[in-house]
Amino acid sequence: MLMSNDAAIATERIQRLHEAAREAARSGKDQRARSHVRRAKRIAQRHRLSLPDRFDRFTCADCGAYLLPGRSARVRTQNGHVVITCDCGSHARYPYDDQ
Repeated sequence: MLMSNDAAIATERIQRLHEAAREAARSGKDQRARSHVRRAKRIAQRHRLSLPDRFDRFTCADCGAYLLPGRSARVRTQNGHVVITCDCGSHARYPYDDQ
């Protein structure tokens, strides 16, 4: 399926905002990272796109923070799931295969 030109531009912008949010979070600029995350989510909604899995899994659904394991998030494995806990207290669970 071919994307429209607007959707292709939006996808590229979301990828750039993901990189910018990651770099801002690594530099300790948490508010700037949240701003990039909010902007990327808004662009995805406007163009009816889904966020890439990698971007979606590293953002908190409740507070909008970019999650860095060990700094702003705790990552644990539990019963075939990866459990990511944000500093705000929200949890996200993702299944994995342990073969």
